[in-house]
Amino acid sequence: MPRMLRGSFEIEDRALWRNHARALIGIVCLAVALTSGCAVGPHFKQPAPPTVDRYTPQPLPAKTESVNVRGGESQHYVQGMDISAQWWELFQSRTLNELVGKAIRANPDLDAAKAALRGAWENVYAQKGALLPSVDAGYGVSRQKVGDPLASPLNNGNNIFTLHTAQVGVAYTLDVFGGTRRQIEGLKAQADWQRFQLEAAYLTLTSNVVASAVQEAGLRGQIAATRQIIDIQTKSLGLLRRQFALGAVAEADVVAEEAALAQTQATLPPLEKQLAQQRDLLARLIGAFPSETLSARFELASLQLPRELPVSLPSKLVEQRPDVRSAEEQMHAASAAVGVAIANRLPNITLGADSASNAVAISNLFAPGTGSWSLAAGVTQPVFQGGTLRHRQRAAEAAYDQAAAQYRSTVLSAFQNVADTLHAIQCDADALKAAVVAEQAASKSLEIAHRQLELGDIGYLSLLNAEQTYQQATLNRIQAVENRYVDTAALLAALGGGWWNRPEEIGKYAVR
Repeated sequence: MPRMLRGSFEIEDRALWRNHARALIGIVCLAVALTSGCAVGPHFKQPAPPTVDRYTPQPLPAKTESVNVRGGESQHYVQGMDISAQWWELFQSRTLNELVGKAIRANPDLDAAKAALRGAWENVYAQKGALLPSVDAGYGVSRQKVGDPLASPLNNGNNIFTLHTAQVGVAYTLDVFGGTRRQIEGLKAQADWQRFQLEAAYLTLTSNVVASAVQEAGLRGQIAATRQIIDIQTKSLGLLRRQFALGAVAEADVVAEEAALAQTQATLPPLEKQLAQQRDLLARLIGAFPSETLSARFELASLQLPRELPVSLPSKLVEQRPDVRSAEEQMHAASAAVGVAIANRLPNITLGADSASNAVAISNLFAPGTGSWSLAAGVTQPVFQGGTLRHRQRAAEAAYDQAAAQYRSTVLSAFQNVADTLHAIQCDADALKAAVVAEQAASKSLEIAHRQLELGDIGYLSLLNAEQTYQQATLNRIQAVENRYVDTAALLAALGGGWWNRPEEIGKYAVR
């Protein structure tokens, strides 16, 4: 081909594609201009925080009761005190800190929540693509034969030919009324909902590990106390047997003490079963199998009761609780769905452009004169759908009302949860004080009963009553200490667990 002729072809080819490019740019500019309006439907507003200024009917006391035993320290309420993201460190147990760290790294439920969050944000990014034009490129080849009665489409008149077609198509649906933007808004709200589901899973996991560790410590304390009671009863039985040999007591007293000892021994296996099951639970929480060795071991004496208790402002609680924030995002998603339903009832405008080149030889596919193009625009207005679109809008509005009511219910439950925990902490301190006094009195009574029995001043029934009273008082004291630790952890979790203070999460996901 002569150089001059080839150059003219190249100039014509560039001019052809330049015109196509200008047309596509014009479509995009028109689309941007038409979609710059406001989206239809309600604009979501964050619910106002409750106007109450405290959680309980009466103001909280400055501090709780104290008693001179491990776990009996007085606790002070600190209004407005922030919560550490690693709130479990307040118990000052290195073993507990390490166990919680293992759970965070290996718990599959937490991994599942993280994966769900990633998927939710990928759905947001996918929907954002609907705001841009879609461009498709294609190439096709076909072998065709035209019947003799028909005119051949080719200049040379051949009835049999091969047709090569290269095509680029651009399609765009204008988001004039914001239906697509409302869909994106709803998906973002669902992603934020999933974020707070992750925070709820994180909080549930850490609080369960702490509570399980404390319960293990309490069970170990009950087992140790039960074994101490068994030792006391064994010594009492030995004393009664000696006195029976001397004729000082009846055989019925000896048999009764043997029965009491067997009864106490029978309470030990259930406690050991609970301890084994508690260890299995801890293994599962850290992502391990029950058959794997769990080196962590917890005793009440190894845990320190936090002395200062944070009490968040009621207006802050709705921002800190993951369940409340999740309910808020459900409201947001429901609000966006109303906008989508309204937009579906309004006109739908679409733009399209196609540019193609056809040739009977692939070497001539982009030669001058082989190009073709088309521009198209369309408007579709739903006219009659049997009331479907109207009722879908009403259903979306009802779903929003439902989400709003569920949000209010979640807020009330959150405040109840905090109030219940505050009441429990106060009662736990009073219960421990009473339990310590009762245990000390029972211990003294049992000591006196033993001395009197040795001297023959009292009967067996008095000794048995003193043993049973001491056993129950000791177990009550251990359970009261355990309750103080468990309810303290429950308060920290009820106030949100300090997830907002985790530096590794700041800026990672778009939240308020």
